[in-house]
Formats: sequence, structure tokens, C-alpha cells
Amino acid sequence: MVEPYKPLYTVPEAAKVLRVNTNAVYDLMNKGKLPYLLLGSKKVRGSDLERFIEKYPTEGERR
Repeated sequence: MVEPYKPLYTVPEAAKVLRVNTNAVYDLMNKGKLPYLLLGSKKVRGSDLERFIEKYPTEGERR
């Protein structure tokens, strides 16, 4: 069962959802691939994280 998304994620929380390290999340943010809010520190909206996952090309689509 998929867990419902929270309204906001910290970078470590987003990294846990994406199963990558925090440096990878910062890289996605810095490249403009993952939108974020600057609220004291960078935070990712749950809706943006879900959209990023849904739109990210799968291995078969990269060719």
C-alpha cells in the first residue's frame, strides 16, 4: 500500500521517499528538476514530489 503524501517534506524526508541520498535531492533542486520552497531551509511540497515521481522517465522511455 502506498502511503499518502504529506504537505511538506524536508530534504532528508524527500531523499527517503526517493530512496536516494540528500546530495541527490539537492542536485535535483539545483538543476530545476524538483521544485522547492525556501522556508528557513529547502522544503518540497508533497504534490511536487508526487508529480516529479510520476513524470520521471522510466528506463524504457529513456531510449
